[in-house]
Amino acid sequence: MLYIVGLGLGDERDITVRGLDAVRSCSKVYMEAYTSLLSLGLDPAALANLEKLYGKEITVADREMVEERVDQVLLEAADADVAFLVVGDPFGATTHTDLVVRAKKMGVQVKVIHNASVMNAIGVCGLQLYRYGETISIPFFTEEWRPGSFYEKIQNNSRLRLHTLCLLDIRVKEPTWESLARGKKVYEPPRFMTVNTAISQLLEVEAARGGSAYGRDTLCVGVARLGSDDQKIVAGPMEKLLNVDFGPPLHCLIIVGETHPLEEEMLEFYKM
Repeated sequence: MLYIVGLGLGDERDITVRGLDAVRSCSKVYMEAYTSLLSLGLDPAALANLEKLYGKEITVADREMVEERVDQVLLEAADADVAFLVVGDPFGATTHTDLVVRAKKMGVQVKVIHNASVMNAIGVCGLQLYRYGETISIPFFTEEWRPGSFYEKIQNNSRLRLHTLCLLDIRVKEPTWESLARGKKVYEPPRFMTVNTAISQLLEVEAARGGSAYGRDTLCVGVARLGSDDQKIVAGPMEKLLNVDFGPPLHCLIIVGETHPLEEEMLEFYKM
């Protein structure tokens, strides 16, 4: 049996009772560590906290393992109970849907245990969940690659007067292009996109496209460490949020659409 267990958003204590029971019953436990991270990070002390509470040794599954060697996990799950831990909810990333599909094709039984994710916890800022349009992801720009494919989605949401949730890039154990060309992988230092970088890139794309999907005066909400005791939420125009220090990762951003009076009342608590 393969258990795919959502961990929630804060720390090791956010796992559900059902999830904890499943983890403790498994012979092997993996923790996916590239689509998202708990607020406590992945340093040895943080992992030790998880292992102490869960009573199990945890193997960190980085991008390479999940994308290239996940069949090893599935083969183990064919003969024993294996837990695959996911920050947030198991279906918050398409990677985990692919894992379920591959498991079922191999005849491996799968049980999913859900938890809170950014997709519902973001309601804490006061914007109602059913007033959001399509969620977008914003990748880090490079000198050679500055994509703006997300722009049309924001524009469509804007036309429908809907809010846009922007999920911001994280890069953990990513090989450099130079090392790939040489055939021997060397990894970049971990990077986590900030609200400030996201807004800067968004304004660059708007200047290039000129479609008036948003601008420097557009109301946005910047969120950091959602679900943690020290989460930070600040609402204000894009231009002003550029100068806010949101602190450690993870960050996300909401481009605000048309607001209901109740939403406006809630946003007042977070405005600059």
